[in-house]
Amino acid sequence: MTRTDAALRRTLGVRDAVVVGLGSMVGAGVFSAPGPAARAAGSGLLPGLALAALVAYCNAMSSARLAARYPASGGTYVYGRERLGAFWGHLAGWAFVVGKTASCAAMALTVGAYVWPGQAHAVAVAAVVALTAVNYGGIHKSAWLTRAIVAVVLAVLAAVVVVCLASGRAGAGRLDTGLSSGAGGVLQAAGLLFFAFAGYARIATLGEEVRDPARTIPRAIPVALGIALVVYACVIVAVLTVLGADRLGQAAAPLADAVRTAGAPGLVPVVRAGAAVAALGSLLALILGVSRTTLAMARDGHLPSALAAVHPRFRVPHRAELAVGAVVAVLAATVDVRGAIGFSSFGVLVYYAIANASAWTLGPGPRARVVPTVGLLGCATLACALPAAAVVVGAGVLAAGVAAYGVRRWRADRRGA
Repeated sequence: MTRTDAALRRTLGVRDAVVVGLGSMVGAGVFSAPGPAARAAGSGLLPGLALAALVAYCNAMSSARLAARYPASGGTYVYGRERLGAFWGHLAGWAFVVGKTASCAAMALTVGAYVWPGQAHAVAVAAVVALTAVNYGGIHKSAWLTRAIVAVVLAVLAAVVVVCLASGRAGAGRLDTGLSSGAGGVLQAAGLLFFAFAGYARIATLGEEVRDPARTIPRAIPVALGIALVVYACVIVAVLTVLGADRLGQAAAPLADAVRTAGAPGLVPVVRAGAAVAALGSLLALILGVSRTTLAMARDGHLPSALAAVHPRFRVPHRAELAVGAVVAVLAATVDVRGAIGFSSFGVLVYYAIANASAWTLGPGPRARVVPTVGLLGCATLACALPAAAVVVGAGVLAAGVAAYGVRRWRADRRGA
């Protein structure tokens, strides 16, 4: 099969691409990330959100410029390879695949925790199997389902915001932005909140399935990011006015606790259902993105070539999707959700650091390099500010990827000798 024969089908327009990005960003993170972030930053939660949004904006702009230049599946794996060299492309792809595979497991476990807490792992595995089957049927069906999920989640979040702000227990004084935990706490909170923003990469990784990618991708990424930022800001402000930073930091299910405190306990089951639906939406989009990057790496020999196959009828990378689904199912059955999120954040920040470095080479002139420079420095800073365990484990897994690349090059050199 030639590369042309193996091309994916271009079916997504701007609206579909925006929905795919929103399905990743306005997902389970908005139901869970504010609590740990508030615990890290205290009264500096809102500055942490602003910092996360700034880094995400820089990454989005760099990704949009690169995606318009290289509209192929793979995202920063392709950009790093084309702009910086094969090694950096491999490292970006490795960071994305392993980091987002961990994210898939975290989202699946979130579904299990909300749907059936006593059998969270079993529900998580079932969710992975079901959504892998949906993706196998084609990208158009996946985009349609994501659109429905996003609509449900936005409706639930709007209800939470209205109930909290309209209640008599909301107090503007709880929005204190003093840095009670210091700059380190704000940076760690920004890193945790960035985990929830990072979904716009899914738009770039679907570059081979987007109509008119040079126009569609640069428009879809900032629109999706802007909508997600507004949603996150509204939700966090509303919850803070009811709970305050200290209570928010101790809440296991912050949005459910907020509506209960606001005097609407009947809305709690709706919030729980919304969290489960949101996690499903994130999981669906994550599996899409990881499988497409796996496809691109397999095409270039960085992963087994069998994973580069495209289904003759559905025009999807079916082997890559099945492989990703199998790995995520195993992780969902065995790992802890907190460890998965920490490791995922580290891998994603490394991925975007390479994206910004790649965009920096596009030029021309100093002004065009301001955004990628800020993005690169921001990614490096937030990655180092994450909990020590996440940094150590993440660095070790990336080192394994570097070793795998070295072995591959050594074998290629021996064959060529």
